[in-house]
Amino acid sequence: MPQDMPPAGGYRQVQYKRNIPARGFRPITYLVGMHLFMAYGYYKLFYGIREQNELAREKIWGRLHILPLLQAEEDRDQVRRYYADKAREQQLLGSETKVYNSDRFVRPTFAYTPAKAIN
Repeated sequence: MPQDMPPAGGYRQVQYKRNIPARGFRPITYLVGMHLFMAYGYYKLFYGIREQNELAREKIWGRLHILPLLQAEEDRDQVRRYYADKAREQQLLGSETKVYNSDRFVRPTFAYTPAKAIN
C-alpha cells in the first residue's frame, strides 16, 4: 500500500487568528493630532500669559504716573487743614498766643479716635 504524501506545493495554511479589520485611524494619526492640539493650546497659553504681563505692566505704569497727582492732592488737603487749624487757633486764642514754642514747621499727624470710649 502506497504511503499518503502531501500534495505538491504543500497544504494550505491553517487560519488560527481572527481576521478583524482595524477600526479608526492609524495610531500615528492620533499621535500627530494630539501633538497639534497641544501645540495650539500651548500657543494660546503663552499668548495669554504675555497679554497678562502686558496688562500688569500697563497697570503699574498707570499707578506710577498717577502717583504725583495723588501726592499733590494729599498736599493740598494738608495745606487746607493747616490753614483751617490756624484760623481756628486765631479765633480761639487771639493773635498774641502761640500754640508751639518755635516757628519751625511740624508736619501734622492725624489720629483717628473712636467716638465713644470702649469699656
